[in-house]
Amino acid sequence: LAVGILVDEATVAIENIHAHLARGASPARAALDGTLETAVPRFLAMLCVLAVFTPVFFMTGAAKALFAPLALAVGFSMAASFVLSSTLVPILCVWLLRRRGTDVSSVVVGQPVPAVHKLATGTAETGCPTPTGGDACPTPAPAAHGFFSTLLRPFVASRWLLVPAYFAAAVLAMWVFGRGLGVEIFPQADAGQLAVRLRAPAGTRIEVTEPMALRALEIIKREAGADKVAITMGLVGVHAQNYPVNLIHLWNGGPEEVWLAVQFRPGVRVPELREKLRAVFAKELPEARVSFEPADIVSRVMSFGSSTPIEVAVSGPDLAASRAHAEKLLEKLRTIKSLRDVQIAQELDFPALPVEVNRERAGLFGVREADVARSLVAATNSSRFTTPIYWADPKTGVSYSVQVQIPQALTKSVEDLRNIPITASGGKTVPLRSVATIGAGTVVGQYERYNMARTVSITANIHGAALGQVAAEVRQAIADVGAAPAKTAVAVRGQITPLEELLSGFQNGLVVAVIVIALLLAANFQSFRLAFVVMSTVPAVLAGVVLMLRFTGTTLNIQSAIGSIMAVGVAIANAILLVTFAERARRSGCTPVEAALAGASGRLRPILMTSFAMCAGMAPMALGLGESGAQTAPLGRAVLGGLAAATLATLLILPAVFALLTTRKVKHVSLDPDDSESAHHEK
Repeated sequence: LAVGILVDEATVAIENIHAHLARGASPARAALDGTLETAVPRFLAMLCVLAVFTPVFFMTGAAKALFAPLALAVGFSMAASFVLSSTLVPILCVWLLRRRGTDVSSVVVGQPVPAVHKLATGTAETGCPTPTGGDACPTPAPAAHGFFSTLLRPFVASRWLLVPAYFAAAVLAMWVFGRGLGVEIFPQADAGQLAVRLRAPAGTRIEVTEPMALRALEIIKREAGADKVAITMGLVGVHAQNYPVNLIHLWNGGPEEVWLAVQFRPGVRVPELREKLRAVFAKELPEARVSFEPADIVSRVMSFGSSTPIEVAVSGPDLAASRAHAEKLLEKLRTIKSLRDVQIAQELDFPALPVEVNRERAGLFGVREADVARSLVAATNSSRFTTPIYWADPKTGVSYSVQVQIPQALTKSVEDLRNIPITASGGKTVPLRSVATIGAGTVVGQYERYNMARTVSITANIHGAALGQVAAEVRQAIADVGAAPAKTAVAVRGQITPLEELLSGFQNGLVVAVIVIALLLAANFQSFRLAFVVMSTVPAVLAGVVLMLRFTGTTLNIQSAIGSIMAVGVAIANAILLVTFAERARRSGCTPVEAALAGASGRLRPILMTSFAMCAGMAPMALGLGESGAQTAPLGRAVLGGLAAATLATLLILPAVFALLTTRKVKHVSLDPDDSESAHHEK
């Protein structure tokens, strides 16, 4: 990214040195004068490029983590570029161009330049004397400059119509084509990976869930092509509680859940395959609830812990009230056409066998509630949860956990559970049937908490729409459902929150960036009019970015936003260069029209060189080639679109704006009594 903007400083310096050589100056004098003349506009351009990265200071979270490293890299490299272009570049020019008489752009150094460009030489036709040093009217290529000056003159002459039409066209293009741009955090890229979660009916045993998982893998291989599947991985159910492994590594809520991951070989379009699999799974695995989840690392990070890009969490002290409100939201969200796999993530109706102890009969047998609970847990799970037992191997000294559990083969029915022995406090045992009854019911299979409050989460995926559009529709759906019950909160998670933080940071930061750049320009030119002239190229940049993104089907994301910022920086740098030389010509006696023509024609070559260099550097990126090309292509496309429009506006529209907003009378606003041009000068 930095290559194009880094060569800009050196390009401007060398081009001006080249112009002085063409006028007959010695290499040393050309290097000194050419570098000094461009030092201020180059320094100002560098500051403006750094200023456009102001939004980084207004960002939070992941957006700042993604944006700050790039801003720092470009900032430090730009500072180094300015220093080297002001020191090393002129020295190398003296060393490498010290032979007098070298052909420089078809002009013999040391001989007078033919006065074929009347505007540049300040003839009586223009009434514009040549500024000191000939800065505003360089003539290394007279034919090209004369042709461009002739081409540009009608644009400047029609400035009263051209300038309003330009601003109106730029605003209209942004309004018409910008409304249809999708907005997201990071550009979507097909990494050739697929992750899917299947949920069988609640309480399904793992012996039934596993064949369903294998069937799902067969369907995926069939639809994608068996030769296109590189590797698969699956997790079925959860391991038994008596295994000392944390369940958090599996991310499954029960024996009815399956998580599958597939890596495809090149040639598979995963987004289209996902939509196709939804229809196939609904037909061939109707008993399963399907939810595709982020497979690549970027999508996982951007979801911030959510299993899907869209998550609506309802939390509060009353789980029943939270569930009732979540079910209303569920029905409303299912009406949004761009949402897929809309479902409640937790299993709220897991089949259970309630055990109700008859306290009177239990008392007659000397059995307490704690005795029943302890015996049931040890029998159906493990004594590990009720009576920790450790045995130390006398030979090695290694301690082992000893657990007692009734084999699952002996608890196949409710009748088997009724015969579980309950140990009373006196040491005698009685069967469970003697003190309790076992019924049928449901319980919450998985509790999730956020800030200690129980949460019911609705998850959903996106298809055929950008995140920004879906986020607005989700917010509207939540508002349409109405207020949540008392003490119940509704929170939107997943990628929506970081997207809103990113947009807020950009908006606040860009406002500050515009103000900072305007103040820098006003301080340099001592004129708010000239500051406005420089910034008049910004609408062209934004319009060019919008048009390029719209016609290439690219969304507005953090990559395209960075590209837009870079395009604005380069455009302002070129505009500063042109306005600086045009203003110098105006101060030396040219009319505003002739000064604008002189500045544009004299700076034609460095502006084109800078723009072409930047575009050439961005072209491979804009094509989006390679495995990660889709994630970086928006940046290159934004730079190409913005810079192409800005270059045309700088060369054709900016001179007209300059001629429109300036006058022939030179006003010196300096208050310095030692400044010879100040109205307060004291001799």
